Amino acid sequence: MSSVGTPGEGQYWYNVSTKTVEKGPQSDWSQLLGPYDTVAEAEAAMAKVQARNEAWDEAEEDDQ
Repeated sequence: MSSVGTPGEGQYWYNVSTKTVEKGPQSDWSQLLGPYDTVAEAEAAMAKVQARNEAWDEAEEDDQ
């Protein structure tokens, strides 16, 4: 008999409300970024989001 775990259980998530990394999704999905394979990737989540937002803003400015 095989056991089925919670989806994302062995992965890491960044909680945007608490600004902490969670192992496995512990909070409401609307507060999480991820999944990530490592703690370091999850810790860098907001920096990655900010970089993408800046790139999109620059692309919009170039289109005008």
